[in-house]
Amino acid sequence: MRILAIDMGTGTQDILVFDSDQHVENSVKLVLPSATEVAARRIRRATAARRPLVLTGTVAGGGPCSWALEEFLRSGRAAYATPEAAQTIDDDLDRVRDLGVTLVSDDEAASLDADRVVLRDLDLEAIRTALAAFEVPASFDGFALGCLDHGAAPPGVSDRVFRFEHLRRIVEARNDLLAFATAGGALPTYLTRARAMCASAGSEAPVVFMDTGPAAALGALHDEQVASAEESLVMNLGNMHLLAFHLRGRRIASLFEHHTGEVSAAQIVAFADSLCDGSLQHAAIFSSQGHGAFHADRSIVLPAVPSLVAATGPQRAKIRGTHLRPYFAAPFGDMMIGGCFGLLRAYAEVHPTAGEAIEARLGPVPG
Repeated sequence: MRILAIDMGTGTQDILVFDSDQHVENSVKLVLPSATEVAARRIRRATAARRPLVLTGTVAGGGPCSWALEEFLRSGRAAYATPEAAQTIDDDLDRVRDLGVTLVSDDEAASLDADRVVLRDLDLEAIRTALAAFEVPASFDGFALGCLDHGAAPPGVSDRVFRFEHLRRIVEARNDLLAFATAGGALPTYLTRARAMCASAGSEAPVVFMDTGPAAALGALHDEQVASAEESLVMNLGNMHLLAFHLRGRRIASLFEHHTGEVSAAQIVAFADSLCDGSLQHAAIFSSQGHGAFHADRSIVLPAVPSLVAATGPQRAKIRGTHLRPYFAAPFGDMMIGGCFGLLRAYAEVHPTAGEAIEARLGPVPG
């Protein structure tokens, strides 16, 4: 069985080609610039060439490509976008127009004399091209995909609140990291980015989706030291988002989500302390530009953080040297691919027939 797992972040896209016929340590692994970073580089190229720009494709991750577009608009050149691509910049298309972007149809976009940048989180053609250069087969029995989706919030509703309420609803319905595993076709309609990413995989094989935060936490549990702890605090410090889970196995005692760049090491430590002793308030996170905090199971409350604090993500060094004494988890010897192991478990959760092949290489489900 061959499964392509892709964990799409802000800075990188982390890719694992799982093949049940070989040891997982021998799997093909790629850490490449994220889709939004690739788009940003192409937009900056149009800026340097002083060419008009047209954005096509689907709703995808923003951040770097949105910032690059703002730089382009300041150059005074004309920018166009199809409505679906424009949602990458903002779900409210009037706000996109206010930035100075002209919305056009697909046919109009095709007729423009402008540099074209296609927005999409999943570019299978590019991945297959990279694999083919190394004689790696590019046919798959399944796709396990992850990204962070704020969701298309209703008018007047904060996207930070909207996303966090989505996380809360999942945990309240079933308190298990694996509850975040969803068949691509079963995603809520408001998760427009996640749905677009899954749709980009086409129909050649089943698609399973899992949010990057829970996928990273689940992946960290594959580190032997993390797996051996009865209780743990798992913190994924991504390039833009920080998601922390106080766990007993896969069961969630509490969690908080923030923006990595908005918090200092001291703030992260303070939030972690109060998360685990049950005193962290949602307002403390939201008022400091984070998403929120939620205590899912108050029967799991400690006077201090657990002895095992596992840190993953490219910004994990931010808490190095603090009293959290973080352990830098590296499941199967590779921290950057950790989320992909969580995505593989998500695939097995949705498609139990794949469970035996995945367990044969990853071992029993942790937690």
